[in-house]
Amino acid sequence: MTIPTGKGLIALLLLILVAVTVAVSQRYMIWHYTWDTPEAPPLLDQVDEGPGVRWHDNYFTVQALDARTFAIGEPRYYQRNYNYLLLGTERAVLFDAGPGVRDIRPVAQALTDLPVTFVPSHFHVDHVGNEITFENVAVIDLPYLRARAPDNRLQLTDREHLGFHEGVAAPTLEVDEWISAGDTMQLGDRSLRVLYTPGHTEDSISLLDVDSGQLFSGDFIYPGPLYAYLPNSGMGDYVQAADTVLSSAPAGVRILGAHRDRVPGAPQLTLADVQDLRAALDAIRSGELSGEGFYPVRYRINPRLRLLADPWWLQDWTPRRPSLASR
Repeated sequence: MTIPTGKGLIALLLLILVAVTVAVSQRYMIWHYTWDTPEAPPLLDQVDEGPGVRWHDNYFTVQALDARTFAIGEPRYYQRNYNYLLLGTERAVLFDAGPGVRDIRPVAQALTDLPVTFVPSHFHVDHVGNEITFENVAVIDLPYLRARAPDNRLQLTDREHLGFHEGVAAPTLEVDEWISAGDTMQLGDRSLRVLYTPGHTEDSISLLDVDSGQLFSGDFIYPGPLYAYLPNSGMGDYVQAADTVLSSAPAGVRILGAHRDRVPGAPQLTLADVQDLRAALDAIRSGELSGEGFYPVRYRINPRLRLLADPWWLQDWTPRRPSLASR
């Protein structure tokens, strides 16, 4: 075996450096393309959801959280998604639409005659409905997204969508309304404040209904494992999002997330869980909180929350859009 020297050695070292750089930057995609089967697991068994929850059909459940707020569950889908239909007097908002295994539109239509605006909490495959199209779509107004959609047609990327996990192509969203962080969506006699809550993804938002004391948090926080090692996740973004929620949400707010960890009904947390998350992030950054595993590293936040993150030497603690903090 001949060992390279001189220019040959330099070229080899540069090649190795490039390969390592690419592998690190594409670690998530490489890992999951290597180990994933590109299809969704079979549907889970249908179970009794308890009082207050009814089966709309053999896939969707409906739970009235109050007279104008409905949790539309997908407990048979392996990620156990929850979407929220929020009614005003002039229009309704559908916050998330699931993976599109079944069409959520007939469920919404059975609950309201109002025009419905679909608002994705973020762009992952299990939230945008995929092949389902909506008459009205509202999307977070971020410069890099707006630049990609001069005609208001936003083609999602594989890194934003992650549909390759389930063999689902990234869709194009026809955007009717761009909503900015801190904006208020008016539904008539009901208003929803748009909070920019990145961390899980760069494009994540939550909707705050101050009058009803409800925060619809998407994948920013929910009972179970929180994913902070995805292609556009960020630990600094998670800190920013937690601070935004803690400074914006009233005491006693009911937090309604997009996934659940146990039966029955919609997943619910409190502001104390956000406080625990914020404290855990500080402890992770300082090294006081140790995790388990190598990739992803699993950190225990409290009995109902875990954070899955990159190894410490790959964690990015710089928020990408600090100007949107507390909005």
